[in-house]
Amino acid sequence: MFPHEEKLIRERLGREPNEVEWAMLEVMWSEHASYKSSRPWLKLLPTENEHVILGPGEDAGIVKFDDETWVVVGIESHNHPSAVEPYGGAATGVGGIVRDILCMGARPIALLDPIRFGPLEKERNRYLFEYVVKGIADYGNRIGVPTVGGETEFDESLDNYTLVNVACVGIMRPEHLVHSYVTEAGLKLILVGNRTGRDGIHGVTFASEELGENAEEEDRSAVQIPDPFTEKLLIEATLEAVYTGKVKALKDLGGGGLTCAASEMAGKKGFGAIIHADRVPLREPGMTPTEVMISESQERMLFAVSEADVSFLGAIFEKYGLEWTVVGEVIEEPRFIVYWRSEKVADLPVELLADVPTIEWELKPYSIEKPAETPDVSFGDALGLVWSSPNVVSKRWIWQQYDHEVQGRTVLKPGADSAVLKLSEEYGLVFVADGNPSHSYFNPYHGAMGAVAEVVRNLVSVGAEPLALVDNLNFASPERPEVYWSFAETVRGLADAAKAFGLAYVSGNVSFYNEVVDRPIKPTPVVAGLGKVKLEKIPKMGLSDGLLIGVVGITKAELGGSELFARLGVEGGFAPRVNLDEEKANAEGILTAIKKGLVRAVHDVGRGGIAVALGEMAITGNTGFVVDLSKVPAEVQNPIEVAFSESHGRYIVAFPEENLDELRATFRHFAVIGKAGESDAVFHWDGKELLRKPLEEIRAIHESLPKLMGEEK
Repeated sequence: MFPHEEKLIRERLGREPNEVEWAMLEVMWSEHASYKSSRPWLKLLPTENEHVILGPGEDAGIVKFDDETWVVVGIESHNHPSAVEPYGGAATGVGGIVRDILCMGARPIALLDPIRFGPLEKERNRYLFEYVVKGIADYGNRIGVPTVGGETEFDESLDNYTLVNVACVGIMRPEHLVHSYVTEAGLKLILVGNRTGRDGIHGVTFASEELGENAEEEDRSAVQIPDPFTEKLLIEATLEAVYTGKVKALKDLGGGGLTCAASEMAGKKGFGAIIHADRVPLREPGMTPTEVMISESQERMLFAVSEADVSFLGAIFEKYGLEWTVVGEVIEEPRFIVYWRSEKVADLPVELLADVPTIEWELKPYSIEKPAETPDVSFGDALGLVWSSPNVVSKRWIWQQYDHEVQGRTVLKPGADSAVLKLSEEYGLVFVADGNPSHSYFNPYHGAMGAVAEVVRNLVSVGAEPLALVDNLNFASPERPEVYWSFAETVRGLADAAKAFGLAYVSGNVSFYNEVVDRPIKPTPVVAGLGKVKLEKIPKMGLSDGLLIGVVGITKAELGGSELFARLGVEGGFAPRVNLDEEKANAEGILTAIKKGLVRAVHDVGRGGIAVALGEMAITGNTGFVVDLSKVPAEVQNPIEVAFSESHGRYIVAFPEENLDELRATFRHFAVIGKAGESDAVFHWDGKELLRKPLEEIRAIHESLPKLMGEEK
């Protein structure tokens, strides 16, 4: 909390807050809980379209899938905790987002894990990587919610740090919707689940400041302790309680603990609450009222119910072996009052906790884009560098640790462009997350637009109509003028791209202060998207013998922030620009081609460019190819730039020859570049062979992540 905010609190309250009140105010006025630096900009984001039932403002957003099914979606970051204690931090990140979905009245059905680390050459980064993955795997597997996709990236700006974003979707029937706020006084507040301990105290304030050099030792107490077995019981008990229709409001206890959950639940519509903190079941002896009110112990839910229904719902919780306690009640007067052993220890206007003034920091534009010569490197060396990059190799080592098939809905598994979950006999829900901090670092506006564009490309590549988006914005300190400018530019880019596609953001998360000892991370917006697909229309991603290979879209010399330039140590260049008209036209063309059955396989072109996309299609289909890169629709005449540029709006399609004319008529920029078949990957330029590699050799490099980790599995 800043000095001017402390002064404002004293003025608004007319007195000096006591210890308990200061602790609660510090939690609620933290960046992590209040969004005080980001709210002025987040207003730019579109939040409504024909699919949106409930946009931002509650614990998760809701999207209409069909008349009987609503999809609930949210995304959260758990960056600081995971950097300090990777296993517990990542596991509790999963637990928190699952409860966000649950408290809307939905059953959580799938997770995505966009995660990022420092270079794998360093032991500390390998440790963070291994235990973040283990934390996500153990928690998700034990609660029976499959992790069906995500993305993993390694970057020098994250040395000794990690970004752990977790997205979750759930499904519900419309009649089971429960809001996170109350609309009447007199309701009882029931705390259900784990006992309250000293773990996670000051968690949100810890997440609202930079990490110090000795964070691992100094901040461990701010990391919550995971208990997936209690979470599983909480899921089933909560849903059974919701299905009775007797739950008036519901919130999970996440950041800010009981203070945040109770004050937001009561205060949103102008009511207040009385909390008897000494009734809260404790895990540790001697806890103070301050500790009880701000502890972020996990696996806890707060229910608002009518007094007449307390015993009835209590019996449901007891059936699942869960401890429950009436810890307070909703009152008409908009005050937040805390008692401890019959003594009043806090009494604040509820709006003082919930209505936090915004801060607009100084904006300072920067530009690091500049012309850069593409180095004189052989095609074979360039492909070797990019194809073996930790950012490009297969992430099978990660997702094999996840149970991605529990609940039996997973139609398309990790490794494809998007995950697909079966929701009915005819239709599936498509779920994917994307971000490219290297592009965002070079150009925050176009980097953000590119994240949205790639989500759309990944959705349409499996035949899905895009429905809605969520965003997780990971940035360094907003007090840095360059960082705050990059944040504002990012939000502008996210808004413009979503509006062009007619998409809305239904939920999101902002995480500032991601830096260790004055080393800020790159701007890292992560966008997750939902889509709807007819199950029988999903194309393959792999090549098949005899099919022609075509490229949709135009390739430009856009290698700033590319995987090739990163591997070659080239610092300049220009990040890829998004041409929204072309991006939209190509996405619509791909959906048309899939619906008409013109293409057998589709893969969008992303990180690493056309060469990487072709390699991935060849491995997936276990079929080689011969292509001539000089035939790619391009504004450049250099095989290296054509192969490794990361221009947007591009797809590779494989199709039978008889569909060629119709495909040509579907796209503005389209060309046949070769044919699938045999067991080699062969690249030509103007009829001359650039490189020939056996598929098995390409596959061996692609599966080399365990080797990069220093372990062969």
